[in-house]
Amino acid sequence: MVTAEKTESEQLQLGEQESPQTKPVPSTNGRPVVIDPDLDFIRSLSRQSRESYKKCFQCGTCSATCPISPDTNPFPRKEMAWALWGMRDRLLEDPDVWLCHHCNDCSVRCPRSGRPGDVLAAVRRECVIHYAAPRFLARWVSQPRFVPLLLGLPAVLLGLAIVLRDPIANALGLAAPLGESIVYSYSPWLPHWLINGFFGLFTLFALAAAIVGLVRFIRVIKAPGVWGATGPPTRSFMSSAWTAIKQIFTHDKFTSCTAEHSRPLSHLLVFFGFIALSVVTFWVITGRVNPLLRDAFVYPFSFLSPWKLLANIGGAAVFVGCVMMLRQRLRNRDNAGGSTYFDWAFVWTLFAVVVSGFATEALHYLRMAPHRHVVYFIHLVFVFTLLIYLPYSKFAHLLYRTTAMIYAQYYGRNGATSTAVARDGRVDEESHDQASTSGGALP
Repeated sequence: MVTAEKTESEQLQLGEQESPQTKPVPSTNGRPVVIDPDLDFIRSLSRQSRESYKKCFQCGTCSATCPISPDTNPFPRKEMAWALWGMRDRLLEDPDVWLCHHCNDCSVRCPRSGRPGDVLAAVRRECVIHYAAPRFLARWVSQPRFVPLLLGLPAVLLGLAIVLRDPIANALGLAAPLGESIVYSYSPWLPHWLINGFFGLFTLFALAAAIVGLVRFIRVIKAPGVWGATGPPTRSFMSSAWTAIKQIFTHDKFTSCTAEHSRPLSHLLVFFGFIALSVVTFWVITGRVNPLLRDAFVYPFSFLSPWKLLANIGGAAVFVGCVMMLRQRLRNRDNAGGSTYFDWAFVWTLFAVVVSGFATEALHYLRMAPHRHVVYFIHLVFVFTLLIYLPYSKFAHLLYRTTAMIYAQYYGRNGATSTAVARDGRVDEESHDQASTSGGALP
């Protein structure tokens, strides 16, 4: 005769064998699984999401109403349960949190104001810290009390580069002009070769850190069963990458958002504006060796130069996009989603880069010294903060979300999507029931 009750020794033995210490294991033999909640993780989520996830009673509305959640094992219902149980490791190893684009449809329609979008955003912040190398830098970037240190570090390093400029130039034979192809800087304190070397060196460190974080993340994604009941890859990796890149460039996931219609436009402006600035930056960096620029290339460009026009158009697009993002977060929190310091820091840094860049350009053409040198120095500090801290800030979404989208295509995770949201905003009952059952595959 089999009884549901177990002796104390059996329970202790079960706890020793199956207790996963915040990393729950699905039960395959009908025996219970011991869950050890991570209290620090619960406190962190509570601070970032204002404890909204504690209102969740697993109705499944969030999964049913999400326009991009797959019908099989959908999100974010299961993630809300894991958050409530303090299952830190299970959430950090869940790539579905990166498929969420925080469009906030689920939060707007949650009957208890549980705000799943904000909860998943908080989990993504924890993921960035978890996969970062070294992790202490990610912790610094995510906490406002380290702002003076994070801004002071590049300022000190740039100042040191200025002090050592002449000895380095003499040692490398760069003290004298090398001909008409010389590239001139905005400031004689920071010649073009010094900026390239400075940012090139630290970019290599940031690139190495980003690769380490991505390798850790990919190992999790490729683990058996992490996507649920998925089989072998359903398509080639290159085909999956191409599909994901097209989705990113068209922002088709954002355009499916119904709660906040202006979000796709602001993200598109920032995205393509940043691409334009990156293209111009690459052209400037390769000025000495680029065969397309060798003959008559003098930097800074004239105001009517095609490259200067592209840079100004890109900068203007980023500026308008940032203003729209700030306005959305300040005036329409219910639809745009809650914002934490992690979000604000990235948007304001990007905004500061663009504003200081335009100020530098204006002061340069006005020949206002020493003002243009000081503002240029400040601009480079913000550029350093944006780019070199990329693996540790919200900018890292570019890496992790892209990787998750590629592997979602690779393993066929992006199958049929929910069509629960009708034109009038109501949730279709059949899709709601399906999400409630298929989304209940909890460990």
